[in-house]
Order: sequence, then C-alpha cells, then structure tokens
Amino acid sequence: MPLNMVHDADGLPRILLTDPTGSSAEVLLYGGQVVSWKNERREELLFMSSKQAIWKPPKAIGGGIPVCFQQLGNLGSLERHGFARNKLWSLDSDPSPLPPANNQSSVDLILKSTEEDVKTWPKSFELRLRITLSASKLTLISRVRNTDNRPFSFTFVLRNYLSVSDISEVRVEGLETLDYLDNLMHRERFTEQADAITFDGEVDRVYLSTPSKIAIIDHEKKRTFVLRKDGMPDAVMWNPWDRKAKALPDMGDEDYKSMLCVDSASIENPIALKPFEEWKGYQELSTVSSSYCSGQLDPRRVLYGFH
Repeated sequence: MPLNMVHDADGLPRILLTDPTGSSAEVLLYGGQVVSWKNERREELLFMSSKQAIWKPPKAIGGGIPVCFQQLGNLGSLERHGFARNKLWSLDSDPSPLPPANNQSSVDLILKSTEEDVKTWPKSFELRLRITLSASKLTLISRVRNTDNRPFSFTFVLRNYLSVSDISEVRVEGLETLDYLDNLMHRERFTEQADAITFDGEVDRVYLSTPSKIAIIDHEKKRTFVLRKDGMPDAVMWNPWDRKAKALPDMGDEDYKSMLCVDSASIENPIALKPFEEWKGYQELSTVSSSYCSGQLDPRRVLYGFH
C-alpha cells in the first residue's frame, strides 16, 4: 500500500503512520521530524510548543523528535543543533539493508549533502532515518554514511520532547551514579548522587556511558516512558524551567511544566567514519503503565524486566 501522505496548508508534506491498535504518528519531510505520536487512546505522547501555530520554515520546529546531526546546541561551528533539522528530506527509495516493514506503519527518509551544505560543512554524506510505529512503541533507526573520499567525525542526537503531566511530578531512573557534563556549569563534570532524578529547576546535562534502557516516570499520569537505545552511549536531559522558557522565542511561558527532553546521543566521543563507512544508531520509545510498590514505581520491572 502507498504511504499516507498529506500536505499542510503551507504545502509541506506530512506522512501519517497508523497501527491497527489505533496508535498513530506524524512525520514531516521538513527536518525528517516526528511531530506527533499518539497511543491507542489518542493521547499525545510528544510535546509540541504552544507557539508552534506560528511556526514557518526555515525556523526549526519546537517539539517532537528533531534530528541533531553534526552537533548539539552551539558545540561546533554550524548553526544551532546542525542543519539536518532545517532541511527538506526525501523519501528513501533504497532503504536496504534494514528488514522491510508495513508501509502504513513505517517510512524511510534520506538527507544527502548538497553543494550549499558543503559550503558550511565540507563533507559528503547520506543520512538515513527509518521511523516505525507499532503498538505502544515508536522506533527510529538512524544511519550515516560517509560518501566522501576523506574521513569525518560528527556528533548525533535524537532530541525526544516527551509530554508529561507536570515536570515536578516526574522522575527519571537508570542514570544513578553516572558521570554527567553540566551545561549550566560550563560543561563541568559531576557524578549523579540521586537514586532517581527529580526536577525543581532548569536542567541541561549530558549523561555519559548510559545504560541501554532509561525510565521516565510520570506519577500523575501513572505512565512510564521507556527509552531503549543502541549506538548512542550518552543521554541528554533538558528542561528550561520558567525564566529560560520566557526567553525562548519558540516556547510558551508555561510550556516547561509539560515537557522533558531525554535524548539518545553520541556527544562525548564523536562518531568517526572512514570513506564509505556507515554508522547506525537505534532508538525505541515505548510506554507502560506504572506499577506502584509502596507508592513508588518498582524500577526493576521497567529497567530490568524482573517479575
């Protein structure tokens, strides 16, 4: 069956993915960005800025799952978060060697370097992204191929804007005792001391050498996001809190209360590719009902699958 593609009022193509359970996802070719992921009850699981209604290219989209390729933030010579999220991607006509998937629940996208790109980043590359929807699960497989005759290196982040009921009621488990770089303290290195991470102010950290599974527990909604990843050893955590949110042009003053970014990332050690080498990164987001034990979620069930 052909892809279900519609066009926005401004003519931008949008791909609709559906699953028999009733869950859905929407992907823009602009930025190769997932902008909606709903469960079978039609509840939106991704955060989108309240100012998104006034968004127009070439501005970046505030929310969903943007692809940050070449650099995160201003940690490099390119535009903020790199240029992949501000480009019009194409449907990938040759998505092998990944296994085939149902056209209605999967889409393969590709971004190739152009002459314009080479002026700002003199490398030749192909960036591929497969987005697959299944019951309670959204999977993104990223591949970068060096099509240049010289080696290059880059950092890579899938920025996951998760929708939460109230940031002060959220806790993150799976990052205990790990080292992190604190971007609010000039990237100084610290070790996480808390048993679980909770939020009462701005946070902007890069956790290093993280496990393959991280749990984001929303107490009020009794829902847990589980982030599984491979090929991206780091995890970025970000919430701007009130003062920073008011200063951000693409975020509403109160938006910080209902969002948290927990990202799959490869930052500390940039990915290096020789000519015609390829890197692959895997991310799976899923949701489970929080199982409570003495008023708290039993993290072992989510993180280790104990029964």
